[in-house]
Amino acid sequence: MAECSHDCSSCGKECSERKERQDFSAPLNAASKVGRVIAVASGKGGVGKSFVTAMLAVMAARRGLKAAILDADITGPSIPKAFNLACGAFQDERGILPPCSNMGIKVMSLNLLVKDPAEPVVWRGPVIAGAVKQFWTDVCWEDVDVMFVDMPPGTGDVPLTVFQSLPVDGVVVVASPQELVGLIVEKSIKMAEMMQKNVLGIVENMSFFKCPGCGARHDIFGRSRVGEIAARHGIGTVCRLPIDPGFAAAMDAGAAESIECPDLLPLVDRLCAV
Repeated sequence: MAECSHDCSSCGKECSERKERQDFSAPLNAASKVGRVIAVASGKGGVGKSFVTAMLAVMAARRGLKAAILDADITGPSIPKAFNLACGAFQDERGILPPCSNMGIKVMSLNLLVKDPAEPVVWRGPVIAGAVKQFWTDVCWEDVDVMFVDMPPGTGDVPLTVFQSLPVDGVVVVASPQELVGLIVEKSIKMAEMMQKNVLGIVENMSFFKCPGCGARHDIFGRSRVGEIAARHGIGTVCRLPIDPGFAAAMDAGAAESIECPDLLPLVDRLCAV
């Protein structure tokens, strides 16, 4: 029998060398209580994953839930800018204290801990994964009803760390309509399935353009295939978001909490019922 040649601590596979399932879960900060953890994932970058994460947190807060965002996209964090959080995080005897948005959404991101947010993060995978775990173990979240984890794109070290170390209750997968992205998004879905995490819904961002004059909908990037992907994997909740320049303008201006996104309501209903 060939010996196991991979590092079980960073691998989601089951093999003959693994006698029993290892527990890689990280302990939550002692002064914190988190009700539900929802991971927001994507197969590739540039599909609007951070936008969807921000909107889910905002819409949850509007329903009276105590919401938080753990920005696990260490090398490309954008959540602080979306909420106009320029001040850094502080620390007391309980741990690192995350700043809050105007609506009270707690946010932790690497950009809140560095002097110059424009400086690149040139870290190897294990160091980045370790930072994500520290956002769970060292940050004093206090009382949170639902936490959204803004994942980096792909299926590498950090998504694996999140799935193995955090008590993820469900996954939201974000895609765009192009066929290539449709193929890539299935990798994220299959990774969640491999890690035994429930995919609660798929969001197809930039799905269509609605003409402001006549109201007609145009599929700029071609026919949507998100329904077919969802059907293949038994995912019941699908949201299609429009191309809206106002969304990007508000995110860039730090005004994420001013955005109305009714197309996400079916998913928010599902998440609030989890």
